[in-house]
Amino acid sequence: MDKTKFARNATSPRQGAQAIRRALAVLRILAAGREAGVPLAEVVQATGLTRPTVHRIVHVLIEEGIVERNERSGHFAIGNQVPELALARPRPSRLLIAANPSLQRASAEIGDTLFLTVRTGNDTLCVDRRIGIYPIQVLSIEIGARRPLGVSSAGVAILAAMPAQDARKIVAANEKRFEAYKTDMATVLGEITAARRLGYGMRETGLIQGTKSISTWIKTPDGQPAAAMTVSAVRTRLGPRREQEVAEILLRETRVIEQAIGG
Repeated sequence: MDKTKFARNATSPRQGAQAIRRALAVLRILAAGREAGVPLAEVVQATGLTRPTVHRIVHVLIEEGIVERNERSGHFAIGNQVPELALARPRPSRLLIAANPSLQRASAEIGDTLFLTVRTGNDTLCVDRRIGIYPIQVLSIEIGARRPLGVSSAGVAILAAMPAQDARKIVAANEKRFEAYKTDMATVLGEITAARRLGYGMRETGLIQGTKSISTWIKTPDGQPAAAMTVSAVRTRLGPRREQEVAEILLRETRVIEQAIGG
């Protein structure tokens, strides 16, 4: 038997899996750039891959219609074929259906903007947003916005609900991406520790200066944190007493959602 041929065949599935994971890592970074796209150098920095590797992956994805290049800016973005593929699953997820009543109740009770964020790989993705009745609303994130886990209170909350070793691994994987959000690994780990102590995620300074955010995690029936419900408001709206009141409302509603998706 040709041992060299056997060894080559044994390693090819592993190499194929690596290529797929690298392509997905590139796609996630491009998705964070939304329609404006992302320059190649930023994709290289965020993924930790070499420039030739990223260049090769991007151009294969362009050939397949999954990625597009803006001729004016030179940035790369998700292509039109991606939403077409998403049409294969048009129904809302079980989480979105279960969360809808809770988002309505919490929004009416609190009056500030609410967000529902899910975990996708090492990122968070905003899948719903409810605007409250208070005259000043914090619209820091749009539906479809993607962020690395750890840069928002939602991401911190999701990480805090994980085993410490798993959370640290994700934070380490996202370390290079934190620079764009003016944070670092030590800060994020400290926020995760604080969230575990409080029972919810809290950012004294939100994604917009002068704002504050509170997030509670939502777990699936198998105990895995899959999402977070967040309130963002101007900081003066979330003093110590009201912070606790808002956190209790969020905790109540996240328990309702967990029961609904577990039933």
